Amino acid sequence: MSAVEAIQDPGPSAVRAGSNDIAIDCRVEKIMYGQFLAVRDSHVPIQKGKITGFIGPSGCGKSTVLRSLNRMNDLIDGFKLEGNVQFLGQDIYDKSVDPVVVRRYIGMVFQQPNPFAMSIFDNVAFGLRLNKFKGDVAGRVEHALRRAALWDEVKDKLKASGLSLSGGQQQRLCIARAVATEPTVLLMDEPCSALDPIATRRIEELMLELRKDYTIALVTHNMQQATRVADITAFFAVDISKGGRTGYLVEMDETARVFEDPREQLTKDYIGGKFS
Repeated sequence: MSAVEAIQDPGPSAVRAGSNDIAIDCRVEKIMYGQFLAVRDSHVPIQKGKITGFIGPSGCGKSTVLRSLNRMNDLIDGFKLEGNVQFLGQDIYDKSVDPVVVRRYIGMVFQQPNPFAMSIFDNVAFGLRLNKFKGDVAGRVEHALRRAALWDEVKDKLKASGLSLSGGQQQRLCIARAVATEPTVLLMDEPCSALDPIATRRIEELMLELRKDYTIALVTHNMQQATRVADITAFFAVDISKGGRTGYLVEMDETARVFEDPREQLTKDYIGGKFS
């Protein structure tokens, strides 16, 4: 079986199967953008059926690592990863693996709501059509909108533009678009940073609901948000010892342990507000 076939084979339920509790095993030796060393020496395992939160100061590499988990960084000139990222036992950076297939099973929600300039229905159906889905598109769209807690608000205006929705609704539309293809893992890069507190709470409640069926990796600048929704927390910091700014993983553990009894002094200092 080729690497591509191996990635295409598992469905959403496969993430919970077997004794191995790791959905994505990310081992970064170096992440480079041209000559710039962005991240070094970081082992970030993403556990199945849990929410893993990435926290740390700006420029620490948390979003870079997150986007490496489904090869979104491939779209940036000069990107190079030394190490490997294993998804259900397959290296997604193997030359035979199609990044589009990777993103079919490892979905992404971005910092800014980014609905396409098309109808609500077509926004959700976009990934299905891209992946040449042959089944009941309308049924899948409705199911995704229900999963994103948006169906009741838009069911009578599916032909309206996705851009006509409020900011919080737009982000939930983007979540619906991401889950429509029934991924195994959902990556969320600061999904609440552009939202008001009420919309933020709706998204947090939605994340906790989605955790029942998806593995989630979340970048957040809000430590309180990590304590509210993350089962596991990974703290990244910035190494400036060689004159540059290189991110690296300091420690990773159950969220309560990281916030209440961290092992590393640097973590204690960050949690305690000594730097940000």
